Amino acid sequence: MCGIVGCVLKNRKAAPVLLECISKLEYRGYDSVGIATVDQNGIHVKKDSGKIKAVNDKIDLGELPGDIGIAHVRWATHGVPNKENSHPHTDNSGNIAVVHNGIIENHNKIRESLESEGFLFKSQTDTEVIPILIEKFMDEGNNLENALTETLDIIKGSYVIGVISKDNPNEIVAARKDSPLIIGIGDQEYFIASDAPAILNYTNKIIYVENGETVVLNENNVVVKDSDNNIVEKPVNEINWTADMAQKEGYDFFMLKEIHEQGKAVKDTLSEKEEITELVSNLDDINRICFAACGTSYHASLTGKYLLESMASIPTDVILASEFKYSANALDENTLVIFISQSGETADTLKALKLANKTSKTLAIVNVLGSSATREADFVIYTRAGPEIGVAATKTYISQLICIYIFAAILADNSDVLTELEKVPIYISEILDKEDEIKNIASKYKNAQDFFFIGRGLGYPTALEGALKLKEITYIHGEGYAAGELKHGPLALIDEGIPVVVVVPPGDNFDKTMSNLEEVKARGADVIAFGPCGNKFVEREVNSFFCIHEDVDELMTPLVYVIPLQLLSYYVSIERGLDPDKPKNLAKCVTVE
Repeated sequence: MCGIVGCVLKNRKAAPVLLECISKLEYRGYDSVGIATVDQNGIHVKKDSGKIKAVNDKIDLGELPGDIGIAHVRWATHGVPNKENSHPHTDNSGNIAVVHNGIIENHNKIRESLESEGFLFKSQTDTEVIPILIEKFMDEGNNLENALTETLDIIKGSYVIGVISKDNPNEIVAARKDSPLIIGIGDQEYFIASDAPAILNYTNKIIYVENGETVVLNENNVVVKDSDNNIVEKPVNEINWTADMAQKEGYDFFMLKEIHEQGKAVKDTLSEKEEITELVSNLDDINRICFAACGTSYHASLTGKYLLESMASIPTDVILASEFKYSANALDENTLVIFISQSGETADTLKALKLANKTSKTLAIVNVLGSSATREADFVIYTRAGPEIGVAATKTYISQLICIYIFAAILADNSDVLTELEKVPIYISEILDKEDEIKNIASKYKNAQDFFFIGRGLGYPTALEGALKLKEITYIHGEGYAAGELKHGPLALIDEGIPVVVVVPPGDNFDKTMSNLEEVKARGADVIAFGPCGNKFVEREVNSFFCIHEDVDELMTPLVYVIPLQLLSYYVSIERGLDPDKPKNLAKCVTVE
């Protein structure tokens, strides 16, 4: 996911305005930034990898001539974060500049064709085919708008594209397919942007561009055309959001927004099946797997252990990355070590990865393309969750799980699991539709001092993750346990009124987990159960019951049952007047040991 901005101004330079606008979109990308402007002397570009402030301090992005321009903040999908892969991209002549959000699926084929015609490429991105195609069509006599239309007929995938050209120095042309684009109507000024927060300091008058529409902005007006080249009259909407609210797309906090984005994250990550299938084909000699991770990623790894041992019959260990060096002597060339990290920059994980590389094959499951882990590991799987702003992992966790499920299913040649994964977004949507039920539970237990979470089998890592989320953002002591371990110590801590969250899906472990539920209930606990809809027995035996679709079996528990646990922690945090996005003492990426 990336962010784009464009503006056509009067009597003032575009670059400083673009810099301010694109800074409002840094939540959409954070690995590189660039600005291009146009005037009578041609195209002017400044760009580099890094966060916006660092790049601006280095090259002064606001110092470019011209009152028309485009800008881009990047979250890399094709090509590592560096200056060459940063946007805007130009054509071979340097007369055209393009910014793009999305993925051009057939870029390799287009690149090969253009290279055979003598065109040159400077980056590894999918985007660079766009300005070169536009260059080709303009060389054939088309104006900028028509050249973009010809280009859209060739490219496949998702996109928002913004283009400026030396030969059309008074306009910006843009197009949209499956990625968001808005138009801002100012006082004799016009804007395009991925999201409203980019331009709210300049206008709150917004036109929403639909799929298949193209846009031409010049100093006099805005023209929108449909896919048949007909002019479309578009309504102008006035919005009353603040920039901060709009950045969250109407959600109060990023965490809630990201919880709601998990269905999409699942769908996007499922697109990794082909890459994972190819990866598995290179692992014929593996007879042991070892996970290394921290925090939430450690819980995803525990789920991976259950899946790989039960489905693929491969001995699997899970080691905290900070403790990994004490197990390194047990590694050999037939061991695959899997490292899971949202950022790909976690210090403990990177240190363990370098150690494992000396003896074993290594695989990194990460969310940030071009991060250190992707460069160190032998193999890489990307989670495709997009940027996650909230410190407490939500959509990145479920994306990690999806990667592990696909990996285990392909390794075990189990197509049924792959079919079941396609249903997960539907189950998530059903849970989110009942969000108010979680709010009510949270309100009831907002003043608790302790929480316990229990589950068996695949429900155990889910219980651990639920407890971690609660600790992270509510500051309530929360502990997760394997339900069968209650009698080996934790039961001594159960007193009257202490909330105990029980993960009790249908399946082989249902009856035993219900017995554990009765144990804590008999000692006065307030039992909060997450179980299958239609089970009146569970509902009757507990203080609070949240039901989940009865077709979600035990194998899919980690992917679905974690959603209400995330919501529970979120709403307890809200009830306690806390900021769930920025929990005290915690950072999104832990880069020191």
